[in-house]
Amino acid sequence: MFIATLLTAPDRPVLESATVDAVRNAWGGSDVIWLDAGVAAEFGLPEIPENRWQVWQDMQSLGIDLMVQKAEGRRKALLLADMDSTMIKQECIDELADEAGVGAHVADITRRAMNGELDFEAALRERVGLLRGLPENVIERVWRDRISFMPGAMALLATMRAHGAYTALVSGGFTAFTWRVAEALGFDEHRANTLHVENGLLAGTVTEPILGKAAKLAALEELATRLDLPVEATMAVGDGANDLAMLNRAGAGVALHAKPAVAAQCDIRINHGDLTALLYLQGYRRAEFAA
Repeated sequence: MFIATLLTAPDRPVLESATVDAVRNAWGGSDVIWLDAGVAAEFGLPEIPENRWQVWQDMQSLGIDLMVQKAEGRRKALLLADMDSTMIKQECIDELADEAGVGAHVADITRRAMNGELDFEAALRERVGLLRGLPENVIERVWRDRISFMPGAMALLATMRAHGAYTALVSGGFTAFTWRVAEALGFDEHRANTLHVENGLLAGTVTEPILGKAAKLAALEELATRLDLPVEATMAVGDGANDLAMLNRAGAGVALHAKPAVAAQCDIRINHGDLTALLYLQGYRRAEFAA
């Protein structure tokens, strides 16, 4: 048994009954269950439709995301999340680079690295090197003035934790930001790279080995083992090439507003919804969201 979920941006609830019914009828689905009026609905299916991706493309043009997944085991007990452009709207290194006067150059490297065009570890070393001499206290100013949470972040963390899930922030960014995000959103733990500081200034280096694609995958497997969970009970979310191994290994790997090369390699692609989409995918109704 499979579940088809249709959803859209909560601040633009354009999902109509006629649209959901048309897809359900074409695929011979079961009765529609509305998880959130105008935002998210689901129905059961006996098998994955052969034209899934064609219908997905049709829905994209309407501002609607469409996912098909196994019905069994949808509610996950472990969440691993990327930070930059996933739990927060920004790329922290780009914001620091802007303060250092090299914002455009670093942002271009970040874009290419996240799209898989550059080796992540080498690209990170290069970008961090360009931050050398930046006062450490700039981090606090960037956090205060430039960083904002992705819509749905609070609801996602609160709801999954309220239902017993363990949550980990696993970032290719920096611990100087992950501890703040983890504390604000309620993650159980966080992992990232550590920037070196000398005499109150960024040294332009990070602690090795760098937390990249392999380390994110290792974190998923390690946490699943520690919590005595099958990998199928995990959910991972991210947007960049360094997230792909983690996304493809998780029971549900969600490409959230991901780079095109990343989304193309994932079965669950959220281009219109926000982080609450991860709750709808698990069958949570809006009324079940924790405060």
